[in-house]
Amino acid sequence: MRSAILGFAAGIAFLQMQAQLLPFEGHMALLAAAVLLLLACWRLRDTGARAVWKIVLRIVLFNLAGLCAGFAWGGLMAQYRLDDALPAAWEGHDVVVVGTIDSLPYRFERGVRFNFNVERVAPQNGGRPPVPQRVALSWYSPGAFGQAGGESGQAVPGVRPGERWQFTVRLKRPHGNANPHGFDYEVWLLEQNLRATGSVRSDQQSAYKNHRLQEFVLTPSNAIEYGRAWLRDRIMSALPQQKYAGVIVALVIGDQRAIEQSDWSIFNRTGVGHLVAISGLHITLISGLFGAFFGWLWRRSFFTRAQLPLLLPAPKVAVLAGLAAALVYVLLAGFGVPAQRTLYMLCVVGLAYWTGRLTHISYVMSLALAVVLLFDPWALLWPGFWLSFGAVAIILYASAGRVGADVSAEPQILTPMQRHRRPSRLAKMRRSLRAGAYTQYVVTLGLLPLTMVLFGQYSLLSPLANAVAIPLITLVVAPLSLLGSILPPPLSQWLLLAAHTVLEWLVQWLEWLAGQPFAVWQAPLPPFWVFALALGGTLLLLAPRGWPARWLGLFGWLPLIFNTPTWPEQGQVHVTAFDVGQGMALLVETPGHRLLYDTGPYYSPESDGANRVIVPYLRARGIDHLDAVVISHNDNDHSGGALSLFKEIAVDRVYSSLAPTSAIVRAAPDHKRCQAGQQWRWDGVAFDMLYPAPVSYDSDKWKPNARSCVLKVSLGKRAILLPGDIEAVQEDELVNGADAARLRADVLLAPHHGSGTSSTEAFLQAVQPSLALFQVGYRNRFNHPKPEVYARYGRIGIRGLRNDEAGAISLQFDKANDNISVQEYRREHARYWYGK
Repeated sequence: MRSAILGFAAGIAFLQMQAQLLPFEGHMALLAAAVLLLLACWRLRDTGARAVWKIVLRIVLFNLAGLCAGFAWGGLMAQYRLDDALPAAWEGHDVVVVGTIDSLPYRFERGVRFNFNVERVAPQNGGRPPVPQRVALSWYSPGAFGQAGGESGQAVPGVRPGERWQFTVRLKRPHGNANPHGFDYEVWLLEQNLRATGSVRSDQQSAYKNHRLQEFVLTPSNAIEYGRAWLRDRIMSALPQQKYAGVIVALVIGDQRAIEQSDWSIFNRTGVGHLVAISGLHITLISGLFGAFFGWLWRRSFFTRAQLPLLLPAPKVAVLAGLAAALVYVLLAGFGVPAQRTLYMLCVVGLAYWTGRLTHISYVMSLALAVVLLFDPWALLWPGFWLSFGAVAIILYASAGRVGADVSAEPQILTPMQRHRRPSRLAKMRRSLRAGAYTQYVVTLGLLPLTMVLFGQYSLLSPLANAVAIPLITLVVAPLSLLGSILPPPLSQWLLLAAHTVLEWLVQWLEWLAGQPFAVWQAPLPPFWVFALALGGTLLLLAPRGWPARWLGLFGWLPLIFNTPTWPEQGQVHVTAFDVGQGMALLVETPGHRLLYDTGPYYSPESDGANRVIVPYLRARGIDHLDAVVISHNDNDHSGGALSLFKEIAVDRVYSSLAPTSAIVRAAPDHKRCQAGQQWRWDGVAFDMLYPAPVSYDSDKWKPNARSCVLKVSLGKRAILLPGDIEAVQEDELVNGADAARLRADVLLAPHHGSGTSSTEAFLQAVQPSLALFQVGYRNRFNHPKPEVYARYGRIGIRGLRNDEAGAISLQFDKANDNISVQEYRREHARYWYGK
């Protein structure tokens, strides 16, 4: 069975790497093949043969059967989800829908977000729109986007789970930024079964008024989400203006969206991020406490004369009560992968106990793996899946023959003499502390290779931080938070405030730890062979006593320890145009230096192009230093990530056209104004600032676009021109200026994202590029690039590449071969869910 389940997981993993799905017939053929392979395995078992080759053959056949079944099951699930799609022709149209709020709404600075279960769609002039059943909606407050394109109308009312509403919505197909080492929003939407995203239109923009039709629609999922909202409201009202109220909410209902980004930085640097949620440890503790309490009551027949243990043994009742408590807690947690894994393992153990067939823990873990992937084939795409199962696996491996006994062992019946020789409570406590310390050591050491391949960093202080945080959060903060969320006031307020006080003390100490320069070890994401060597070395180090030469496992870590960032070879320049949505951000790399041109857009107070796209990419590459940053001008879609970048990455020098009073200029190290005539060379690569002229800073009639820093990067005969958001007037100045001949470049970053006020034909003829990059957001509200402008590029013979279609675009300039190679992330890393 374990072989078949591992094959099932491998088949699903292989499916998630495919660019296209098989047709329905292909998946059914694989299922049929899996059945035939299982029958063959059964046939071999019936022969009764014990030959080694037959045992090996059965294992191979089980793995192949699981592989076929996993690939087919994952494909069928994916196709079922993808079939519920919004046609491209209906994107951007106003549609009237009726349905229920079926998620926990999240209020943010500009409005509220929630998932919506569509029950019916009003007919339109073009027919009845085929709207997907579940969509993700945002309802923005008046003026949420400023003067340009801002929503108008009445303020956003409160929405609660289970309410039935009529909305006028404008939808689009699932789309997210596609960057190396970045978060894949599109597959996350697919996993959540959200097949369209969109916004609620204001009443002034629609002939139909948005209004509530029913206060509550009773369904199991609505009841759960309503309960989660009720608990969140109680906690937030009991802890008004408290800094870590969002952490208390996360511990009770698993909603982490209210935790500030600065706090996440502390938790991640100290390695306690796994505790700031409903983890497997919390679920097991609550299940055990509730089961023990209910079993105690059952033994005493609830203090009646019913003699309930004669009807059903108290241990079995305790198991049922514990499983019920675990189920409720997991539902409150939002059914995350670690919570699922814990629940399924507890269910398997409980079922085995009830049937009198306690089995080996590896079977329990395998069954939990199968159930998780059966309901969620996309779970293995996320780090939590690997860390959750990896932690359990490494503990089982390292504890073999050392700590405790096998769960399948029969309970011992002790003689009076043996009971007399039982260890004292102090000895038991010492043994428990040793076991806990050893388990922490195993998890710390065992998960290091996996953590490095997933995140490119590891908290060196995590053993110390977890040694304090685990007992405090698990035994103090979490129970107080749970009791405080359900008990009546004022007791609830006292308990929640006590939990918050303990948490506040803990975070202050963690903040001090996180501030230490040696807190985190950062390195590039290792290639697979480096990870495999490190994992093999770790398994050797944690092997059972008596295993020869365990110390040799240290040598398996050497490639991981000495893994260094990659650089372009001599005579090369690499340029990465990030997919940051409607904004600009390009990384220019020479053999010894790196420059970032623009820092991406500002999304929200907690999110921008730097901390969502640029910094994760740099961290994954092992880059913690930039030689220069050029911020072309002050618009948020170009400078929005600057402050976040300065906090995370060391920068030597900043060039910009921003005013001296700008917060970015004040925070920038060694700031210099962009001025035409500035030049420098790195590793044989020339950097020339062509605009703006120094006199432009003396006039206040120009918009920020007009002062965009225009930078040309040249390697031999090849060059790329980065003009920011200059428009027709500035293009004319450059074309008719003294340095017009220096405009010639092979690659042009389309000025102002291809707006209607830029990319004049005279400018394009002067630059004469063969390739143009358009950094634009999917279906952006400015309609960039303008169709007529994009057609102009094509008419002149310039190939256009768009980030919203290609994802991140990578260019490699090679002086030796005198060519430019181009890679599009969505093509090189094609997946079946892209654009679906």
